[in-house]
Amino acid sequence: MAQMAVLVTGGAGYIGSHMALALTDAGIETIIIDNLSTGFAWCVSPQATLMRGDIGDDGFVLKVMRERKFDAIIHFAGSIVVPDSMADPLAYYLNNTVKSRTLMECAVKAKIPNFIFSSTAAVYGNPEQLPIDETGALRPISPYGTSKLMTELMLRDSHLAYGLNYVALRYFNVAGADPQGRSGQSSPRATHLIKVASQVALGQRKELEIFGNDYDTPDGTCVRDYIHVSDLISAHMKALSHLQGGGQSGVFNCGYGRGYSVLDVIGAVERASGAKLPVKMVERRAGDPAGLVAGAGKARHVLGWEPEHEDLDFIVSSALAWERHLQRRNAA
Repeated sequence: MAQMAVLVTGGAGYIGSHMALALTDAGIETIIIDNLSTGFAWCVSPQATLMRGDIGDDGFVLKVMRERKFDAIIHFAGSIVVPDSMADPLAYYLNNTVKSRTLMECAVKAKIPNFIFSSTAAVYGNPEQLPIDETGALRPISPYGTSKLMTELMLRDSHLAYGLNYVALRYFNVAGADPQGRSGQSSPRATHLIKVASQVALGQRKELEIFGNDYDTPDGTCVRDYIHVSDLISAHMKALSHLQGGGQSGVFNCGYGRGYSVLDVIGAVERASGAKLPVKMVERRAGDPAGLVAGAGKARHVLGWEPEHEDLDFIVSSALAWERHLQRRNAA
């Protein structure tokens, strides 16, 4: 039997680099396309092949796709900062929607059968009730969420028209780092709360800003469902097996079904670091819903996904360990 081959876009980024590690750990041939605009070549699995280029360049993408027989594409490349999408929506529609369309068209031409897409809970907007399952109303309140929803719709239509099988995984708040210390959230501009709080704890930032404390939540701060990056990657591996085994296309939430507030996260970072975090209350950010908590039963039932790191303190401690690693690496 021929070795399985998977094409990973954005495989030098935070989540994509963890995906490449999981694929190569499993003995799967892994080719990465990344333009390194936000990713880092040093994060890439040593067993993977990095092809530097842009997913919007159809000539380059088709050439890569036709050089070997790929079993699947796992698509991470894209822009992810909600406030940036409010300030520059057309950039997000280009990077997340137009370029995803190019990637899909190339996949159809190259006859790649399976497509796994990195979507987001932002497609739900401000949900009327929590937790949100996959049948919840799709009402994004940011161009980021809309750009991802448009890609989901293109996948649905491409499945019906061309037989492109797909799974779209709607991420809730991804955090933490590889338990073996091989990769983590490495972008200095990252806006993820646990990343920023860890940087504050290590003295790399002066203070932590809390964006609003007047939300309709138990303590007034935003509530999110934080999922460890390794558990998210295991959902991708399950989705790959599902499609390879002839499973139906569809969308799946990736979260634990439990929400933590900004203040809960601050408490966890303080416990892990032993440092009291200086915090500053500021205005709400545009595009932030009060609460996002996953109805996570479908992925467990249909994909057989079983998370292993369902613990906020573990998530935070792995993120903090990675920040310390980065601090040492950058000082060297």
